[in-house]
Amino acid sequence: MIKDTILDKESIPAHVAIVMDGNGRWAKKRGLPRVAGHNAGMMALKEIVKRSSVLGVKYLTVYAFSTENWKRPEDEVKGIFKLLIIYMQKELEELHANNVKVHILGDYRKLPKDAVDSLEYSLEKTKNNTGLHFNIALNYGGRDEILRSVRKIAGEVAAGAMAPEDITGEILGKYLYTAGMPDPDVIIRTSGEERLSNYLLWQSAYSELVFTDVLWPDFTPEEYERTLAVYQGRKRRYGGV
Repeated sequence: MIKDTILDKESIPAHVAIVMDGNGRWAKKRGLPRVAGHNAGMMALKEIVKRSSVLGVKYLTVYAFSTENWKRPEDEVKGIFKLLIIYMQKELEELHANNVKVHILGDYRKLPKDAVDSLEYSLEKTKNNTGLHFNIALNYGGRDEILRSVRKIAGEVAAGAMAPEDITGEILGKYLYTAGMPDPDVIIRTSGEERLSNYLLWQSAYSELVFTDVLWPDFTPEEYERTLAVYQGRKRRYGGV
């Protein structure tokens, strides 16, 4: 654990995205089932959401379940969705009391009905909140998101509502799940893996990437601030000099 990290309060990133990786390895190291790792990961997430709000982060996006995660064992997938329901039921009142607005990125309606019902209740409950925007990427894939957007734009062109030459990056962005949100300033991945794994592919064009060996359940608010300090030490050029 890194203590006494000093952050520049004037340079807190507006949008932090996180690949929460390492739950399974955390559980394996302790001789526990993988679902126990996901449960510990949910507890870590609670603390990171709280610290993000305190620090003044405007948008926090977490990769909770990808379009590829359906390939995992059925028991693990079911366990993840059960934990998601438990998390939303336990944390919703606190999120709402802290003015947090919940968003879902991805085709979450393909999840089990009880999970969908819990998510939609959370969306409705927090829709007017004006604090931290908490984005949960569920059944999300970056390529799938871009394809979905292109198909919608193609439909607009076919209907005569838009000409091909009118299509710009800004227009495409309006059809993404993150429409109206700034791109991530920094993407953090835990557990030592160093790849995006089909996460926010369009939005990450100029994001800073910070990787840490810490497994997600061990990713404390102190570790979080350390990664943000790494981000603050970067010089963002956006293709310039």
